Amino acid sequence: MKQFLTRVFWPILAPFEKGDSSAHYRPSHRKALLGMGFLFLVLAGVSAYISLRAGEAGGLAALVVFGAVGLVSWVVGFLGSDTAVARIWGNR
Repeated sequence: MKQFLTRVFWPILAPFEKGDSSAHYRPSHRKALLGMGFLFLVLAGVSAYISLRAGEAGGLAALVVFGAVGLVSWVVGFLGSDTAVARIWGNR
């Protein structure tokens, strides 16, 4: 299943998979990335709810931005290699 999902989300994973080894990777980085992704997806849901409730289409821009950041964070956190997780944090 993981191989299938990795192939499906390869356009998202590809920029983060290229590069050097994951010398600065720690397991806490992956947990923090997944937590950050969850928070961004919650923000996307809240902004969608508020914009639909208010009847304003302008709030959907926040849905797209927060949803994209949350999706990328979850895809890299769940399917990405240690190198991808280290690269998303800037290899610090």
